[in-house]
Amino acid sequence: MPTLNHKVYGEGKPLIILHGLFGSLDNWVTLGKKFGEDFKVFLVDQRNHGQSFHDATFSYEAMSEDLCQFMGEMSINSAHLIGHSMGGKTVMEFARKYPEKVDKLVVADIGPKSYPVHHTAIIKAFYSVPINTLKSRKEADEILSTQIEDFGIRQFLLKNLARTENGFKWKMNLDVIATQIEEVGKGLNQNATFKKESLFIRGGKSDYILDGDVNLIHSIFPNSKIATVEGAGHWLHAEKPMDFYQQVRNFLL
Repeated sequence: MPTLNHKVYGEGKPLIILHGLFGSLDNWVTLGKKFGEDFKVFLVDQRNHGQSFHDATFSYEAMSEDLCQFMGEMSINSAHLIGHSMGGKTVMEFARKYPEKVDKLVVADIGPKSYPVHHTAIIKAFYSVPINTLKSRKEADEILSTQIEDFGIRQFLLKNLARTENGFKWKMNLDVIATQIEEVGKGLNQNATFKKESLFIRGGKSDYILDGDVNLIHSIFPNSKIATVEGAGHWLHAEKPMDFYQQVRNFLL
């Protein structure tokens, strides 16, 4: 596989950050630079996202192997890992398979359980944009706004729009993501555990990690603690970046 697209900030102990579904490393640049004050930060685009390669296989097993290959290419023996949402599932999968390669694990607003498919409306909205004849980013936003009211979510999704010589294209591999969206919601198999220090940090207004999920988290990650960013939803690192940063930094240092 080709090397995953990435950016590096700072010096020190390696810290690798993985974004969520429909995201990219661009979502993490501001926080990446901040974490770069204490660590050597690697922001990574996962397969079928951002500027990384497109592939018909889209699963947590595959994304975990991508991360393993990336660490080898970067000569990283072990690192702290942060993963948000889909990226959180990737780092959970990776940590249980390669515990010797992980120092501390941070999982942002996702648990190891399975989640029902709930991105259908966003995928439908993406397909409603006539990407081959699109004239401007503003036109794309106007089309998305008929289905997605929240301006912030639209701005996040429109980061996937890239200008080409002839017009526009989607950076992410929309067709593969759309056909394999069930993979994103899959739960971890509960056979393997990860015994090192782990932090599950949730948004206070998000319903991705509920109090009823804590026992399952502790059964797979017995040395884990749960923290909350009050007043934040699922995109807690974007909504309350300094609160997120302080809690995660305190855990890692």
